[in-house]
Amino acid sequence: MSAPPQARIAPSHARAESIPAPATSPLHAAGVVDGVFYPCSDGRPMADNMWQAAVIMNAAGDLEAARPQALVAADILVYPEEGNTKVSIGPDVLVAFGLGLHKRSSYFVWREGKPPDWVLEVASPSTQTKDRDSKLRRYAAMGVAECWLFDPAGDVYPRRTPRLQGLRLADGEYSPLESRLVGGMRVIRSEVLRLDIRVDGELLRFRDPATGRDVQHQSEEREQRKAAEALAETEANQRRAAEAQAEQEAKRRKAAEAQAEQEAAQRRVAEDRIAALEAALRRSRGGHTP
Repeated sequence: MSAPPQARIAPSHARAESIPAPATSPLHAAGVVDGVFYPCSDGRPMADNMWQAAVIMNAAGDLEAARPQALVAADILVYPEEGNTKVSIGPDVLVAFGLGLHKRSSYFVWREGKPPDWVLEVASPSTQTKDRDSKLRRYAAMGVAECWLFDPAGDVYPRRTPRLQGLRLADGEYSPLESRLVGGMRVIRSEVLRLDIRVDGELLRFRDPATGRDVQHQSEEREQRKAAEALAETEANQRRAAEAQAEQEAKRRKAAEAQAEQEAAQRRVAEDRIAALEAALRRSRGGHTP
């Protein structure tokens, strides 16, 4: 599909702050803007396979965690031309800075005041040619600053083609961002996201160079949270057991002290009786004449 006319595309440098906030009415949520209905789906599933779905969901979750001030959306249609309901493009993940974080039915470039800043296309056999050719031309025409391509299973792109490619827009064309070794890992720096991105098995990893730490996958966060909760519960149980044991020991100590006191009292009574008997015996002996 040819690129949409430039005259109808919002310039990439336009600021979202100068554009009124998108409507949040039920009609807009359903895809109706200024009386025009824009389909919210292209009729295709989010992913063709489990590899693609896992990458999309993990990437979107990690980017939301890493850049909470940015709009992050997965499997949402982008409409570049006002009034043209037949021209749209659906990146697997998009990121846009400087916009409101409210939910959207679609991404309308003229209403947002700018195209997305960053998009990710996850390769699948059915989308290989379109993602690498037609979509790149259309993203370039819109002014998307960075477009990233990833082949999770490593079986879609031609041989010797990197599984992960970061492309930066310059003079209307995309040029590859160079990879480099950081901490023994091959990463590509996203200038837009200010994150280092690398391949980790069949997923993507995002690292914040400011902290040197990876953004955690949602599944890892859940597992760590469960582990922390289990550890806290174990520690609480141990603390309760220790308190119960300490209470039992205190009771045993009090019982032992009471028993010792009782035995001491009985011993004093016995000693007093013996002393009294001895005194009586001495008196009885002292009263007889030899």
